[in-house]
Amino acid sequence: MEITIRDEFIRLGQAMKLAGLVENGVEAKDVITEGKVSVNGETELRRGKKLRDGDSFTYGQQTVTVRAPRQD
Repeated sequence: MEITIRDEFIRLGQAMKLAGLVENGVEAKDVITEGKVSVNGETELRRGKKLRDGDSFTYGQQTVTVRAPRQD
């Protein structure tokens, strides 16, 4: 699965909401601080972790890749 962002980066909690993996920021915070989310293959405990084009995160069985529009 891929999500497209408008800016240079998106924070992990926001990305999880955008991908539809969590309902709200509280749920995102809970699953992240419980160690249930990995970013680029490593467990991430910070909801505010900045994700940029090409980064991916995994929660449960779902992996999501972040894409940013090309800046020409």
